Amino acid sequence: MGTYSKTETDGHLFIITINRPEVYNALHPMANQELSDVFDEFAANPDLWVAIITGAGDKAFSAGNDLKYHAELRAKTGARPVSPAKGFGGLTSRFDLDKPVIAAVNGVAMGGGFEIALACDIIVASEKAVFALPEPRVGLAALAGGMHRLPRAIPLKHAMGMLLTGRRVSAEEGLRLGFVNEVVPAGQALAGARRWAEAILECSPVSVRASKAVALRSLGFASLEESLAARYEPIAELVRSEDFVEGPRAFADKRRPRWTGR
Repeated sequence: MGTYSKTETDGHLFIITINRPEVYNALHPMANQELSDVFDEFAANPDLWVAIITGAGDKAFSAGNDLKYHAELRAKTGARPVSPAKGFGGLTSRFDLDKPVIAAVNGVAMGGGFEIALACDIIVASEKAVFALPEPRVGLAALAGGMHRLPRAIPLKHAMGMLLTGRRVSAEEGLRLGFVNEVVPAGQALAGARRWAEAILECSPVSVRASKAVALRSLGFASLEESLAARYEPIAELVRSEDFVEGPRAFADKRRPRWTGR
């Protein structure tokens, strides 16, 4: 267990809990660095195939930047805290992670907290969850990817409506808009995320990593034709993998596949 986070390993599943409930799981530089180290651990361990990130307590996933800490630091030293190289929460600028990450949003996901959730592949939200990018209301901007990811996740006009007003959006509205995958009863966000993780873990982890990599990298091409014509190294890794042989063999033998992830 870290100072600002907790981790749990359950087979191939890695669960990360932001553990600053006294400040609604807001992050300061030390918490950011600790989470970056935790995601480094997840990325490097070949036996960890899926991650879930959530917040401690029942009030907040993360309220984003710890503005009080930042204000006090600046008043004392004049310094401005810097996020780690991999971004806010160690995730928002981590573009080389092909393993899936699920956000279990148990409460408030504001500012950088919402940006962490948007950087995940799947968002499972408690019916009490609330999402917003309120930075313009305090003279800031959603600099950890919110201005870029939200318009890619939902229709532009809806994204602009959130970005330009900083308004709060409920879990149900998030589901309608399209950035939430599932809304679950209060207190069930982590359980819901575990169900999604279990469904992913039924699949080949090599196939899953290749699917995520291609889906995200293909967005960078101007046309579908260019996207289809591109070469993706994760696909080459899939074709060379043991799972690529095991899957069809298990299907032919009418048995469950034994994935190795290699």
